[in-house]
Amino acid sequence: MIRPLLLLAGLLQGGPPSQPSGRPAAEYPFAVGETLTYSAKLGMITLGSGTLQVAGIDSVRGVQTFRLRFRLQGKTVFYSLDDVLESWVATEDFASRRFVQDFVENDKPKHRTYEIFPDSGFYREKGRDTTFASPSAPLDDAAFFYFVRIVPLEVGKKYLFDRYFKKEKNPVTIEVVKREKMELPDGSKVQCLVLHPVIDTKGIFSKRSDTRIWLTDDARKLPVQIRSKFPFGTITLRLKDMVLPQGAASTSGG
Repeated sequence: MIRPLLLLAGLLQGGPPSQPSGRPAAEYPFAVGETLTYSAKLGMITLGSGTLQVAGIDSVRGVQTFRLRFRLQGKTVFYSLDDVLESWVATEDFASRRFVQDFVENDKPKHRTYEIFPDSGFYREKGRDTTFASPSAPLDDAAFFYFVRIVPLEVGKKYLFDRYFKKEKNPVTIEVVKREKMELPDGSKVQCLVLHPVIDTKGIFSKRSDTRIWLTDDARKLPVQIRSKFPFGTITLRLKDMVLPQGAASTSGG
């Protein structure tokens, strides 16, 4: 809840968007140190908190990458979770090189690490001796939170992207449902695009999760709100604090 260097598949409507090309890290609308903190509610009940963070610049097999991190923490009388997704995405072509899922739900841990090889067209899961097919410009679940910030999107259109790192789960669809005004932590109000992303998996972007992302319709493309259905109810993450380092795109519009 996605070519020169970034291959984008065609749209269901209106023709393909312009394609992001290879670029240095400084030219993205986000920068290292950007930290977005969210309140998490289960229905009307306070559940916990969430964060989206550009945690650093790393090197994976000699390739410079962003390290992107999504964390959701919460606890109720009947359920607890501490879920972390980490993604290593190359700054030049914005394709995933490594993806880690580290989940603890109701005190039951689950950990998976994937090494992704875009040039060779496969990925490997740690602990398994086989390889699996991957598209030439793969993205993982955490990376999609940032991918939607670097592609042009228009209200009323639905886009197809042959980008998910598990090739058989493609295409990813992103529908731009509408435009809606939302409030930022500083009290200012901005227009947002309401996105409905779907990936054919069991994760946050699954069809069953019915995820929505409210993305500011300006240069920075900040995710102001994220809403997703879980087996125990609907969780809404609402932006409550943001650290925006120098070097990211300036906010415009409103």
